[in-house]
Amino acid sequence: MKSRNWLFGIVATISVAAPLSAAAQGELVLYCTVQEEWCRPMVTGFEKATGIKVLMTRKSSGEFYAQLKAEAANPRGDVWWGGTGDPHLQAAEEGLTQEYKSPKLAELQDWAVRQAEASKYRTVGVYAGALGYSYNTEQLKKKNLPEPKCWSDLIKPAFKDEIQVANPNSSGTSYTMLATLVQLMGEDKAFDYLKALHKNINQYTKSGAAPARAAATGESLVGITFQHDAVVQAIGGAPVKIVSPCEGTGYEIGSMSIVKGAKNMENAKKWYDWALSPEAQAIGSGAKVSYQVPSNKSAPVPAQAPKLGEIKLINYDFVKYGSSAERSRLLTKWDKEVSTLPK
Repeated sequence: MKSRNWLFGIVATISVAAPLSAAAQGELVLYCTVQEEWCRPMVTGFEKATGIKVLMTRKSSGEFYAQLKAEAANPRGDVWWGGTGDPHLQAAEEGLTQEYKSPKLAELQDWAVRQAEASKYRTVGVYAGALGYSYNTEQLKKKNLPEPKCWSDLIKPAFKDEIQVANPNSSGTSYTMLATLVQLMGEDKAFDYLKALHKNINQYTKSGAAPARAAATGESLVGITFQHDAVVQAIGGAPVKIVSPCEGTGYEIGSMSIVKGAKNMENAKKWYDWALSPEAQAIGSGAKVSYQVPSNKSAPVPAQAPKLGEIKLINYDFVKYGSSAERSRLLTKWDKEVSTLPK
């Protein structure tokens, strides 16, 4: 879940026209893992609703998970909002996040509640989105290449150096791809596939959404991302086609967690409850930067959002692939067997 963009690690202190009582209400340190263009209006909306000043940092899922581990003895953040659920579940398992049962739970989709239950209420689902890829139609025609429709198409020699995807160590999007392929193909065949795909990769990015932008601009022919990231580019006028791979694909449950030991715990709970409300979950689509399926049943679903019911989704095992041991094992294997290979 999730912009996973070039602004890694940049602290954006948002100081909009908040009420004069903001200082009296205190502050909140927010770790945000969706697009920067979505983080900012969420911060603005919360500040206006509560008078609480928000200090926001934007990074990818893997980076924030590593940061929570590094800061465990002296937590600096209060809430981690957005990004794929796997690292949130791993953080929950490792005791890095705080149990909290929001009164909003009864308003949420079943998949969001299951995420909370699986984590013993240390995280919760805030949106869902399917994995896939997009390609630049103009570049495809120019290069006279066949239209890719399946995962199997992406490892054909014709696509050598034409594909961009994120590094699964830093990107929750790319880890979801890794876990998806293992579940879809079996581990041995999945790693054979990833080794073949490696030959066609022109760049492993930090950000999960960056390959969608690269496909949109023609920097790369194909970008493997969550489909909603490619929708943003298509709506912006980019000549891209979005693909749900024919074999089937995985999906994310974008999640939210309160940092254990948060210094602004009460304000963290206020954000948590507010972010699960229909009003807050409508902000992303209203700003035309979010095309995920929101978790609150009463929140509007963007018309352009990929229809999850029409996509061949695998039965993604969030508990297994969100566990610390399995995630670490798969990433270590990818580092040793895939990333070090020559092109």
